[in-house]
Amino acid sequence: MIGEVISVGTEIILGSTLNTNTYYITQRLAEIGIDVLFHTSVVDDSKLLKDVINVGLNRADILIFTGGLGPTADDMTKEVVSETLGLELKLDKDMECNIKKYFDKMNGSMPSNNTKQAYKPKGSQFLTNEMGTAPGIYIEWNGKILILLPGPPKEMKFMFDKYAIPLIKQDYTIKIKTINTIGIGESKLETVLKDIIQGQENPTIATYAKEGKVDIKVVARGSDEKKVDKLLNEIIEKIDGKIHKYIYSYNDESIEEVVYKKLKANNMKIAFCESCTGGLISSRFTSIPGVSEVFDRGIVTYSNRAKVEELGVKKNTLDKYGAVSEQVALEMATGLLNKAGVDIALSTTGLAGPSGGTEDKPVGLVYIGIAAKNHSFVFKSVFSGDRLSIQNRAALKAFDELRKII
Repeated sequence: MIGEVISVGTEIILGSTLNTNTYYITQRLAEIGIDVLFHTSVVDDSKLLKDVINVGLNRADILIFTGGLGPTADDMTKEVVSETLGLELKLDKDMECNIKKYFDKMNGSMPSNNTKQAYKPKGSQFLTNEMGTAPGIYIEWNGKILILLPGPPKEMKFMFDKYAIPLIKQDYTIKIKTINTIGIGESKLETVLKDIIQGQENPTIATYAKEGKVDIKVVARGSDEKKVDKLLNEIIEKIDGKIHKYIYSYNDESIEEVVYKKLKANNMKIAFCESCTGGLISSRFTSIPGVSEVFDRGIVTYSNRAKVEELGVKKNTLDKYGAVSEQVALEMATGLLNKAGVDIALSTTGLAGPSGGTEDKPVGLVYIGIAAKNHSFVFKSVFSGDRLSIQNRAALKAFDELRKII
């Protein structure tokens, strides 16, 4: 079954609203075996919307609309869809009553223009909106399925998952596995996996580059769930055999989550002292629920004075080698290890730019120090990109080295 997602709203075309609905719907439809081949966005214009609907009906089996179900004049999705299909709109008294109850619950009276939300095309059915006033619409027409959903993401997601998915789910199994890699670029990764990727139709394999890492998405389809699982596991084993050292997770999780789980499994405590990353590593780590079990403290020691006072970095070391150096990174990590009494400490010092670089110490140069009770390590990297990109790449590198050491 071929699907198309149609986003209605001038604010989406203008870029005033980030279109997260299309991403979510496409992912969910893929999980139930529907191939979304088209994404369309259109302004609040009845003629243009009608053109989009007619094109969609000619090339897709299921059309999913988001937006344009509100009470105002520019909310026209339902009206234009009904007109295009030749379906009369009729007032549903029960739905009108439900909308009035919603306003009663909010201690207000229902404006008269909200009545338009209680109309539905002949032969269609409402999809309950438990978070707002705009009900969704489900239509079966000439072998096609059209689903109209509200624009606000919270309303849309809840309605889509609870009411729309059960109506369109096929007797078909699709399994998706995301393999997370780091330390290898997308082009090299594709080269290494070329024979596997090109020789596969089911499962399918695709790579997705993100800043500092690459995800591999493996999708297997079939009517027999056990066979689908077997196909998926066989291809994952082949991929693992090629790039095992670059894989940090098979569960589509962040690298900081992997580090957290490894620390927890080993009953270890960690602390961070950051200079060029300015607390980014600590911030990413503390976004994980339950991280207090393994995380002791994070210190931003940005100035040389802070490095000396908070971490015990020797002034002579700073004078001789400079703040951005292997020696300072090591003294920072060792100093924090001794001060905090943790099992492992990590430091960062570098030049995030855009200015301040020299021939010997270019912008993007970062040293990562890791000190444990019996071992210490320093990792040197030179990252490209703007200031934020360098900081993000340094944070990912820090977590990756922690992962390997733990």
